[in-house]
Amino acid sequence: MHAIPSPRRLAAAFALLTLPALSQAATHVEVQAGRSYMDSHGTNTAFVEAVFAPHAIGNSRYTWSPDVSAGWIDGRDLSRKYSQTTRPSVALVAAGARLRTSVESAWYHPLFFSFQLAGTNHATQALSSHYQFVSTLGLQFKHVSFAIRHISNGGLHDPNSGETMALVGVGFDI
Repeated sequence: MHAIPSPRRLAAAFALLTLPALSQAATHVEVQAGRSYMDSHGTNTAFVEAVFAPHAIGNSRYTWSPDVSAGWIDGRDLSRKYSQTTRPSVALVAAGARLRTSVESAWYHPLFFSFQLAGTNHATQALSSHYQFVSTLGLQFKHVSFAIRHISNGGLHDPNSGETMALVGVGFDI
């Protein structure tokens, strides 16, 4: 058995994770781009994200939606003391949930938080294992979104710099 997941295995896992959510009626798809930083060193990044129909959380005014994404983080040419480099670009697939309020008239309705589990094709100094946690805080309007996203292994493997990024997205409903 391979310790490093192949791109085909990552794609298959992504497809299996998205199948239950694909049957939902309302799907919001976003194409996001921005700048990602490891320590203070930036690089370009891009994501495609799908957010599916919301589900009520009990009797509260909050909802959760299945949330899947595929992303790309460009490499960097930095030398550090760790064995991993920063040169390879990283592709990742992630699945989780997006939380927001169901009160559409509330001023904070565009605000959301999402949490996902991700798999990557390369380990780097910033993302030093093939399994990562993705946390996103953002604003989602009908066709535009703004988000701050952090990807890290949560300290499960050193080094644990992580990637922190600012993203702007263009979205549409299908």
